[in-house]
Amino acid sequence: MSASSFAKPLFLSLQGPRRRLIYVTLYELIAIAAATLGLSALSGQGVGHSGVLAVAASAIAVAWNVVFNGAFERWEARQSVRGRSVRRRIAHAIGFEGGLVFMLVPLFAWWFNVSLWQAFVMDLALIVFFLCYTFVFNWVFDRVFGLPASALGR
Repeated sequence: MSASSFAKPLFLSLQGPRRRLIYVTLYELIAIAAATLGLSALSGQGVGHSGVLAVAASAIAVAWNVVFNGAFERWEARQSVRGRSVRRRIAHAIGFEGGLVFMLVPLFAWWFNVSLWQAFVMDLALIVFFLCYTFVFNWVFDRVFGLPASALGR
């Protein structure tokens, strides 16, 4: 599927701060639900205990999202090739999730009272899930709301 096939959104074209707010809200609500269930299964702890960590992780992810996506879109706007290829989407997902690993693994270790290594191993399952989820979510979001101006060259 070419980048031009995303030029016509299914619903409406969404740009700027409003786009980012809707993006973050939808992404994090789905992420909190999935992370709560995943952390509960991985840790053997209840969904209440895991849900608190999922909300904390979401708050960290929202802050990282603002920083990372702002930087990514500034970089993207300077590129001669427009659109979001599979390669660019993969780089985005790996960069975003890689940054979260450094922030979330110590939190997991503390919250579940496990070693950093155990927390990292626990996080591996979530990393794989979130790499796929981030890729699919971004693709669907762009299909529904259109590409951001940075990818269109406006």
